[in-house]
Amino acid sequence: MPESKPSSNRAFIEEQRKRLEAMRQELLGVEAATNREEQADQAVRGSEAQDDADSAQYETRSDVYHSLQATDAARLRQIERALRKIDEGTYGYSDLSGEPIPEARLKVAPEAILTIEEERREEKHPAD
Repeated sequence: MPESKPSSNRAFIEEQRKRLEAMRQELLGVEAATNREEQADQAVRGSEAQDDADSAQYETRSDVYHSLQATDAARLRQIERALRKIDEGTYGYSDLSGEPIPEARLKVAPEAILTIEEERREEKHPAD
C-alpha cells in the first residue's frame, strides 16, 4: 500500500503526541536559556564602560538572540497546532488543503501541518 495517507493508527498518533510534547518542552527550555543569556549580556553591558567594538559585539549577539527566538517561536506555534490537531482528530491532514500528509513526513517532522509541496510554496511566497 503506498504511503500517501496519514496514519489512523492510534499508537502512532499517541507516539507523535509524546514526541511533540517533548519537542515543546525542549524549545521552551532553550527559549528560557536564551532569555537568561540576553539578560546577562544586558546587565554586563549596563555595568561596564563600552567601546565601539564591545557595543557592536553586543548588538550582533542581540540580533542572533532575536533571530533564534523568532525561529523557535514559529516552530513552537507549529508544534502547538499539531497537538491541537491531534485533539481535534485532524492530525495528518494539511491545514491549507485538507490533503493527507504522508506518515513518512510526519515521522521526520511530527509538527508538519502542511504537505511538503504546500510548505515549499509557502516558503517561496509567504502570506503577506
